[in-house]
Amino acid sequence: MISVLIADDQDLVRLGLRALLESEDDLTVAGEAADGLAALRLATDLRPDVVLMDVRMPGIDGIEATRRIVADPALAATRVIVLTTFELDEYVFDALRHGASGFLIKDTRPAELLRAIRLVAEGEALLSPSVTRRVVREFATRPARVPRPHPRLGSLTEREREIVGLVGAGLSNDEIAERLVVSPATARTHVSRAMVKLGARDRAQLVVFAYQSGLVDP
Repeated sequence: MISVLIADDQDLVRLGLRALLESEDDLTVAGEAADGLAALRLATDLRPDVVLMDVRMPGIDGIEATRRIVADPALAATRVIVLTTFELDEYVFDALRHGASGFLIKDTRPAELLRAIRLVAEGEALLSPSVTRRVVREFATRPARVPRPHPRLGSLTEREREIVGLVGAGLSNDEIAERLVVSPATARTHVSRAMVKLGARDRAQLVVFAYQSGLVDP
């Protein structure tokens, strides 16, 4: 059973999400929070598998609540999906940088939301290649940022650095395999090793590391 904490300051949104989740045999609602501090407190107390986190909430916003949840060793198994009104919300990159496993827009179809929860609960990153490309493109057009290489970047082999850059550019494992003329299994192995070396929780965080380290070509 996958336990889900719902954090949103709108009563109607929480009610709708609860009704949707409770209609599924493998999902259960661990609790509800109407502000960021309550979300943090309930996450600490309940240790849900997944938190559906709204961005704009009273107290502390969803980005800060996400940061604190991810920073808590006791919540290492808890994954956060950030809910946004717009797909390229200005907070999306910050959410990923602070450890969110992905994001969804609020008008996502119910079936897609349920699939997303299950994927994230299994340890996958909710960041499709097409969405990744749009996020990177959005930030590539902003004023130049000084790269901040990951402190463990030197532990990667040249091939692993190349692959992290391709992950950051939004390529799937199959696309990476085709680009580098290797098998999909080999691509997956390289991605997994890079994640371990960089301490990335999931593929979404690997995208952030790639961007911050200057491994993504605009």
